[in-house]
Amino acid sequence: MDSLLQFSLLAFTSLFTMINPLGVIPVYTSLTDGMTSKQASAIAFKATSTALIVLLLFTFGGNMIFNIFNISVNGLKIVGGILFFYSGYDMLRGKLTRITSDNERNEEAIKNFAIAPLGIPMITGPGVITISIVLMNDAPDFTHKSLLIVSILFVMGITHIILLSSRKILGFLGESGNKVLTRIMGLIVMVIAVELFFRGLKPIIQDILNIH
Repeated sequence: MDSLLQFSLLAFTSLFTMINPLGVIPVYTSLTDGMTSKQASAIAFKATSTALIVLLLFTFGGNMIFNIFNISVNGLKIVGGILFFYSGYDMLRGKLTRITSDNERNEEAIKNFAIAPLGIPMITGPGVITISIVLMNDAPDFTHKSLLIVSILFVMGITHIILLSSRKILGFLGESGNKVLTRIMGLIVMVIAVELFFRGLKPIIQDILNIH
């Protein structure tokens, strides 16, 4: 039971902090400015559903990717740890690495923006794809894998709700509150990054030194 709870918390925390729904809010509110609530909701649904489909495809297809490119899971953990650390460091400094809107206002451009870059890579980017693949490979049995999928669905559901409530959240938190939360999530991402890096490095060093 402790193992399942630990894995669930790790999966949820890792996915939520890497997606960072609060970081998407400024771009989403700018994109949907002047829209009706129905139109804004449609954009949010399109973005999160696209992000979810892509993330699930990579989560289930991770092993196939490893086999095709002969990639080591431990190598992915090391690279992922480095990427997460830099992402977390940027968040901790309050440096937004999100792509900003180019103010295209026609309907077709906005619909396309909902898919890319809002859905990919702003919601589902390289970081969250990497962590989902790593967690799926670390899951020892069907129960753990199921918990990972539930965590993905849950985080995407929360992301969708946050986007729908973005104007209220911005009004409640204010600019200062949003910056504080971003820095806290950045710190969490950096801690996860260090753990992930050494989890990948340890077996490689053991293999080099022939320690069993």
